[in-house]
Amino acid sequence: MKLDVIKLDGGKSGSVELADDLFGLEPRADILHRVVRWQRNRAQAGTHKVKTRSETSYSSKKIYRQKGTGGARHGDRNAPIFRKGGIYKGPTPRSHAHDLPKKFRKLGLKHALSAKAKAGELVVIEEAAAEGKTKALAKQVADLGWKRALVIDGQEVDEKFARAARNIEGLDVLPSVGANVYDILRRDTLVLTRAGVEALEARLK
Repeated sequence: MKLDVIKLDGGKSGSVELADDLFGLEPRADILHRVVRWQRNRAQAGTHKVKTRSETSYSSKKIYRQKGTGGARHGDRNAPIFRKGGIYKGPTPRSHAHDLPKKFRKLGLKHALSAKAKAGELVVIEEAAAEGKTKALAKQVADLGWKRALVIDGQEVDEKFARAARNIEGLDVLPSVGANVYDILRRDTLVLTRAGVEALEARLK
């Protein structure tokens, strides 16, 4: 699969050959869904917590005598049946993460790349380099028509480019090692540098 390479100023810079086993697959929604769900569950804080009967602040004294009142039998006001009492079997801090085989995660990344390529939302640029000025980079991004884009570079992201892109709304920058299914799918345009293409091919072989 061959794709034209452009520069940030919009000029042509040759072409690049993309591996069909990374960018030419038929995207499967079920695979992408499972990988995204695995990612989001791992990111979930899981810090939700309610107070149980032993943690509420009422007295533990029996509220009234056992018999003779005509009402139900109760112990203390911490019982779950009372307002502001302890919560029965409520949420406690825990991890929401679940296992997903490494091969499946790699397959999900391949399908995400293929989905962008098939939709025509994949752009390859020569390099992600800037002078460090947000205004200049924002103009280049606007001229290229990137409204919600993810830029994936090689092993490392150019420091000046990352600094210039930091305050541009809708523009994310990641090194190749940080490429993931969720971030690729949530942006309208996937932008890869030449170095990023080579790094992804080496990572996913």
